[in-house]
Amino acid sequence: MSFWRVLLAIFFPPLSVIGKGCGSILIVFLLWLCGWVPGVIAALVILNNPER
Repeated sequence: MSFWRVLLAIFFPPLSVIGKGCGSILIVFLLWLCGWVPGVIAALVILNNPER
């Protein structure tokens, strides 16, 4: 997980997971619309997942 991806996940979470697939972008975007904190947490969890 690079430093720039983490910064992007903090400021605009859907854009940070763009390389992880359409489903991840949609989930993070919906959570981000519900609130900034859930979107950031979801983006960081998806970025930290070693399987993807």
